Amino acid sequence: MDATEVLQNGLDQVRDVVAQVLDGLTDDQLTTPLEPGSNTVAWLVWHLARVQDDHVAHVAGSDQVWTSSAAGGGGGAGGSTWAQRFDLPLDDDEIGYGFDEEQVLAVRAPAELLQGYLDAVHERTSAYLAALSPEDLDRVVDTDWDPPVTLGVRLTSVLGDDLQHAGQAAYAAGLLRRR
Repeated sequence: MDATEVLQNGLDQVRDVVAQVLDGLTDDQLTTPLEPGSNTVAWLVWHLARVQDDHVAHVAGSDQVWTSSAAGGGGGAGGSTWAQRFDLPLDDDEIGYGFDEEQVLAVRAPAELLQGYLDAVHERTSAYLAALSPEDLDRVVDTDWDPPVTLGVRLTSVLGDDLQHAGQAAYAAGLLRRR
């Protein structure tokens, strides 16, 4: 197994955990924080998909699935984008980083929409990973850090962030199901 296959396996796990998390949760459960000021399941899932979408689009030099109406990247219905389908009171370039309580609570979407967006992002990420060679992972993609960030480090960072948020969503969903 090479490094891109390891990354793919990890991202497959994120998608699978999220599917289990969302299965059977009501819209109210998705948008209910466990405690005031904590992240909701809807926000966690939306955020992990937005981070993957944003970061992979950047390193791939492509449009984000969130705002693209291209085949495979749009939200479906009438060529609308995922951003249009979610219709959140946020700028299209937001990914959730540094959100306050009000912004977290503004992320409201049914499970099917959250899963659909993550699936579309996952599909695009999988296609990108499949086209990479092991040497591609050494390419520097961000010189704002010391040492500069390589593609492999950036993709590992996306995977780590997504796994953490998927785990947080699973924990929150488990508690919400017991209420």
